[in-house]
Amino acid sequence: MLTANDIAAYMESLRNEGQRRILMRFFKTGKGEYGEGDEFIGLKVPQTREIVKLSADIPLDEIPTLLANRYHEVRLCGLLLLVWKFERLTKKKLVADAAAIAERDRIVSLYLRYADRANNWDLVDLSAPKILGRWLLLPTQLGDKQAIMDSLACSENLWRKRMSMVSTWGTMQAGDSSWCLRYAEMHLHHRHDLMHKAVGWMLRELGKRVSIELLRDFLRRHAHEMPRTMLRYAIEKMSDDERRHWMNLSK
Repeated sequence: MLTANDIAAYMESLRNEGQRRILMRFFKTGKGEYGEGDEFIGLKVPQTREIVKLSADIPLDEIPTLLANRYHEVRLCGLLLLVWKFERLTKKKLVADAAAIAERDRIVSLYLRYADRANNWDLVDLSAPKILGRWLLLPTQLGDKQAIMDSLACSENLWRKRMSMVSTWGTMQAGDSSWCLRYAEMHLHHRHDLMHKAVGWMLRELGKRVSIELLRDFLRRHAHEMPRTMLRYAIEKMSDDERRHWMNLSK
């Protein structure tokens, strides 16, 4: 049986020193930067996705070993395996199936338990919308979904906060704007640039996938207090004239 240690060892055997240095700069791993101390092997995302395909049948109980790994790409592999396993359980015929609900909840619980291991923006963005965002639209036995998501939003951990925001990309695929609006307002005054970008990105998706008028209504209420990066991301797809209008209201 394939184990997490087998996967990690294989990934480490593909080490690429040049790519490793590029990734460490790109993901800001220097002292005082948001990814301080993160370590890389030097694999590109398509390489990791190929390994996920080959490892898809690994038992769920093995995945925490991947999530605990020191290397960024191995943790990403673990997260993408969770995504793959979760998505298999979201087919129409399985939505209300009791066994599928229990297994989806098991995956979500594991994801939340190891949320701190998704400790860079790509790890969050490639997993949270497809696990938490999709789960918000499905039956569950885990209890109050809003309370669970609010616990992420109110965390002191930057990456948990980002999870709460980017998960709403998943709900907006179904036309549900409520989660995006809730967390956009909660994170409106966050100080970190990565949260400004996440909120602006999700607001832009709100305008694109749900309603441009809902986005405009949000901007009428909040453009004057939004950080400029957040606002710039939110209005990126608007006309030049409309973008100038909203930017002129920004603080």
